[in-house]
Amino acid sequence: MRVALFTDTFTPQVNGVAKTLQRFVNYLDDQGIEYLVFAPDGNQENANPEHIQGFRSIPFYLYPECRLSLPNISSVRKQLEAFQPDLIHIATPFNIGFTGLYYGKKLGIPMVGSYHTNFDRYLDYYELPLLSKMIWRYMRWFHAPFRKTFVPSEDTKRELIQRGFQNVSIWSRGVDCQLFHPNYRTSTIRERYNIDEPFILSYVGRLALEKDLDVLMKVVASLPASLQGKVHWVMAGDGPLASELKKQAPENMTFTGYVEGERLAQIYASSSLMVFPSSTETFGNVVLESMATGTPVIGSRAGGVQGIITHNKNGKLCTPGHVEEFVEAITDLLQSEETLKEMGVQACLYAKSCSWSSIFDQLLLQYEMAIDDPVASYA
Repeated sequence: MRVALFTDTFTPQVNGVAKTLQRFVNYLDDQGIEYLVFAPDGNQENANPEHIQGFRSIPFYLYPECRLSLPNISSVRKQLEAFQPDLIHIATPFNIGFTGLYYGKKLGIPMVGSYHTNFDRYLDYYELPLLSKMIWRYMRWFHAPFRKTFVPSEDTKRELIQRGFQNVSIWSRGVDCQLFHPNYRTSTIRERYNIDEPFILSYVGRLALEKDLDVLMKVVASLPASLQGKVHWVMAGDGPLASELKKQAPENMTFTGYVEGERLAQIYASSSLMVFPSSTETFGNVVLESMATGTPVIGSRAGGVQGIITHNKNGKLCTPGHVEEFVEAITDLLQSEETLKEMGVQACLYAKSCSWSSIFDQLLLQYEMAIDDPVASYA
């Protein structure tokens, strides 16, 4: 099998899609499967450079971690004709993805696509709701030629089907349990960030409007007086709201900036709970990472997160935006050491069932089904 991947986000950009695609090409290397990636320019340190074609790019307004590129059209065609892929996988609907769509149609190459990000839900946060219908119309048109459209969760699959998408399949996400595990010394994080309080509550993710961080800050301020002096908040991530959040932050809140790897795993493992109020996630990679370290998550009953958290088993689900529910969930768990410990065990067990290798194995099977699809013509 020879696979051409078109994406407007790739490492070293920092987001769940870029990280997932990097893991996937590493997997393809391990399996000896030939691939060619068309992506924004960057220093792709973990990729084999002979398989990466980079294009100059600028940040996308709504999501700066995703970039808009100007692909060299003639170069793309020459490389595709020389590579002769069996399948094109288009991961994003912007310039590079559009170029892949154009040549997939023109050269008659079977195509599949991904739907990773709820851009239409972001519009409300950026006061652009009138664009929603136009975006859905474009996305339906964009995905119509694909033999499969992959989504990361059942919730996202249901929504796309309701909106008229066809051939929607699940491509879930995994977690690296060799990196994210419970066996880290809590004292390392406590010493690094001068934390004395008995409970560490963490948030991991982009510091941006669409993550519902206004809800989180209200939760922070609304914890009962009996807990206020016992809790320290660790905010791991960066983004456009960073400076504003720091101005609002109480003394018991630490901002780490962007962290990854072992330091991120240490933050998860050292936390009593992760609190993740975002209601816009198609999956929620950070939720699964936290659970792999044995740290339960209190999240919103929305999007892909509700497919990972089983309420009152490996975490708690709250109504999106309901500060009181988040406060009650935090209070209940911090006051019951036995329940918190059992939830951590269940969270870790669930994460161990989500290996990347099995998920990518399933994706390759879906690739083969798409290539062998007897239906020769798509809209």
